[in-house]
Amino acid sequence: MENKVVAPAENGLMKKIVSHAKEYGFVFPSSEIYDGLQAVYDYGQMGVELKNNIKTVWYKAMTQLNDNIVGIDAAIFMHPLTWKASGHIDGFSDPMIDNKDSKKRYRADVLVEERAAQMEAAGKKDEADALVKKLARLLEADDLKGVQDLITNEKITCPISGTANWTEVRQFNLMFSTQVGSVAEDASTIYLRPETAQGIFVNFLNVQKTGRMKIPFGIAQIGKAFRNEIVARQFTFRMREFEQMEMQFFIRPGTEMEWYKKWKETRLNWHKALGIPAEKLRFHDHEKLAHYANAAVDIEFEFPFGFKEMEGIHSRTDFDLGNHQELSKKKQQYFDNDIDEATGKPYGNYVPYVVETSVGADRCFLAVLCNAYTEEVTGEGESQKERVYLKLHPTLAPIKAAILPITKKDGLPEKAMEIYNELKYDIKVTYEDKDSIGKRYTRNDLIGTPFCIAVDHQTLEDNTVTIRHRDSMEQERVAISELRLKIRKETSWRTILEKV
Repeated sequence: MENKVVAPAENGLMKKIVSHAKEYGFVFPSSEIYDGLQAVYDYGQMGVELKNNIKTVWYKAMTQLNDNIVGIDAAIFMHPLTWKASGHIDGFSDPMIDNKDSKKRYRADVLVEERAAQMEAAGKKDEADALVKKLARLLEADDLKGVQDLITNEKITCPISGTANWTEVRQFNLMFSTQVGSVAEDASTIYLRPETAQGIFVNFLNVQKTGRMKIPFGIAQIGKAFRNEIVARQFTFRMREFEQMEMQFFIRPGTEMEWYKKWKETRLNWHKALGIPAEKLRFHDHEKLAHYANAAVDIEFEFPFGFKEMEGIHSRTDFDLGNHQELSKKKQQYFDNDIDEATGKPYGNYVPYVVETSVGADRCFLAVLCNAYTEEVTGEGESQKERVYLKLHPTLAPIKAAILPITKKDGLPEKAMEIYNELKYDIKVTYEDKDSIGKRYTRNDLIGTPFCIAVDHQTLEDNTVTIRHRDSMEQERVAISELRLKIRKETSWRTILEKV
């Protein structure tokens, strides 16, 4: 059995969001009838629509708005030497520590970071920053004894047992391994990829040559990755099976800081375009740089459990292509015909540098869901009511419009189905005639449907319907002939893409 980590209790808002996600078909615990599997989740009928919309708008923003970025879909299984070249076999690990009393396992760096977050919440920001910097120095030096001493000196205790009876800090490799081969004796060890980036790097020349790509250019990919996380918690924020949306941008050496700054701002704008307020987003520069980077920053979102990383932008230098060139003995170079103004000659052959943008699709999904979850009070006095709804950007909403006949008689269902059948080819719509119109409005509010279209007796007379707007609850009368264009305009990909 795995050594399960029990997380500290999440705050009340996060519990509500997790409950809402399950009740309304967004996210389910995986294999729930068998009591689930820790840190693995399934996306339900509403969740898969929302997540697919997020992935689509990311992919369009990369490949449709940039004529020098193309997409690929690389295999999950890769030759094991790929992970030797990338550094994952030798250095892809997290520092872990066990509490001897509770028998629970934790990431040592997370324990210290959470203590720093407590300090900052208590108004001790300078002390918190100093603690984080000290942790970064120790991790950079691979000083695990120093990390353990830091935990001891800060009197950090296990949230379960309440004691500081810790083991030594040890490194724990995060890659899942498996066997490939027809019989066990002949099987070779391969790995489930811990990131999607390497599938891009090993295809650099394939894409460059077949696409006749000229530097600078990028390769984008959406795909599954797998990490045997020590601390897997906070709902879909940290999972063992997750999805990444990554773009590797290949550039001339010496131009990396210029492109790093450009992509840093472009990616922040993308998150804002999804409807996430600027005050809930921030940059966080890395104290400890990864072995491949000369600059790195995270875009953090303010989740109910605090500001946490949602996307990373990294200047990876020529580490990846250089290492693959060395280990594979295959040149990973680009011949640049452009003239170097300093020498008056072409730049010639070089191994390109890379700027990476990497966003977790699941973390982005969670950020959008948390930001959309809205509780408000409507009415006054005795007529006051608490209203809960998902204030999703209309383009991201799982269902764009619900077609609702006021009654189940007098030909209204037939007219409503006629409207549904007309719209369904262009717009994700649903039809519903069960319960009162008020209850149906509420159900659609809870899944984030931006428009409810009520079909009533007047519709039979003049071919108009009432559109009820989710956020304001205001209603307007619209001709059926105008519905398609009106809803498509409000839910078009352009409403997001033009803001990136």
